Amino acid sequence: MIPKRFSQILSKGVLRFFIVGIGSYIAWLSCHEFILKKYTSFDQYVIEGLITVSESQLHILQVPLEDLSKWNHPFKRHLAFKGAKAVTVGAPCDGVVLYALFVCFIIAFPGRWFHKLWYIPVGVIFLFWVNTLRIIALAWIMSVNESWLAFNHDYTFTILVYSIEFLLWTVWVRYLSSAQ
Repeated sequence: MIPKRFSQILSKGVLRFFIVGIGSYIAWLSCHEFILKKYTSFDQYVIEGLITVSESQLHILQVPLEDLSKWNHPFKRHLAFKGAKAVTVGAPCDGVVLYALFVCFIIAFPGRWFHKLWYIPVGVIFLFWVNTLRIIALAWIMSVNESWLAFNHDYTFTILVYSIEFLLWTVWVRYLSSAQ
């Protein structure tokens, strides 16, 4: 016999959210780990996109950068301010898991598909752009004081980026979801 309160918590909507959310995330992880990572350069293209957009933003601001073309072959992976050591973007830091979590949450949470079809790409693009700002900030930190890099990479920006993702989820739940 399940207590009444517990059965209310496990209502149809909540159960659907967990099944769809966890199921879609497991499907994404499986696809990423066993197909995309193994047989494609998916992560490398995402990293190259992050570095290219980061460089472009810095060029617009006329920030001098190191020429890292010898290190960035065949894919761009490094960024450095002039005279500083480079930061390297690897697959764990490309934001792909962050984007997948965002997409899975929006798909799993109630809402009109019309809104999901525009909110998902806008949210992923926004998170991608936030990630470019994170890379720029880490490159700047590397140019100021290399010893600050590890703490800011591991804590400051992890908390910041996941907080921004949470904010995007909150916007979905509060303004666009049908479960209001």
